[in-house]
Amino acid sequence: MKGFKNMNGQKLLTAYAGVLSVGVTVLLLSGFTEDGTSPRFDTITVQRINVVEPDGKLRMVVSNNSRLPGIIMNGRDYGDFGGRKTNTTAGILFYDAHATESGGLTFGGRKDGQNDVPRFGHLSFDRHNQDQMLSIEARDDGTNYLAEIKMRDVPAWSLEEYLQLEKRIEGLPPEQQAEERRKFFESHPQAYAVRTLLSNQNYPSSPTNSSNMLHLHDPQGKVRARLGTQADGSPTLEFLDAAGNVTHHYP
Repeated sequence: MKGFKNMNGQKLLTAYAGVLSVGVTVLLLSGFTEDGTSPRFDTITVQRINVVEPDGKLRMVVSNNSRLPGIIMNGRDYGDFGGRKTNTTAGILFYDAHATESGGLTFGGRKDGQNDVPRFGHLSFDRHNQDQMLSIEARDDGTNYLAEIKMRDVPAWSLEEYLQLEKRIEGLPPEQQAEERRKFFESHPQAYAVRTLLSNQNYPSSPTNSSNMLHLHDPQGKVRARLGTQADGSPTLEFLDAAGNVTHHYP
């Protein structure tokens, strides 16, 4: 009987501990509020935040570099094909209602072997099931720097088809991978073309290459008009033919 009483005491202690743990968890999750309002915190330190819909579909990720997801389309993570992690990328990624990446606000920077500090900032929005159709970028290598706005033509085929191809061939020898990609793009034209580029480029290491220009491109991505200022500040307007020859220059 004595052993039986001890057993009951242990069970009671275990049950009490369980109830206490549940109570503390509820208090933490509720933010110690009593009026049913959302919890409030002065400071939250996290490596990643996932924003999801009630059904669990991913809509936004706020992440550091180490926890940044790969390219996600229709809820599937295809890995870091863009090399974002190696570029020290962190920031916010956007997803549509099908959990497909739709753009993002990202940034990165790290001192390199030459003691320079290459860094970048990037805001973009993607075409449906495809890549960026609008981007705003800033890059700096510690000496030279530029800021750009790009508007692109983007093909209609789904980028997920290409990601599935990369998954299928990742174990093949490099020459076979190249052949599979060549065959893929025979039936999937790469109609990526910058149509409008507004760029401010500053090159202290090579001042004559600095410029502030608006470039207008044709559907093949070739520059057909340029408006801007030269390194000395003088204005210029140029029109070009399809071969890249200047046909008109003002003044």
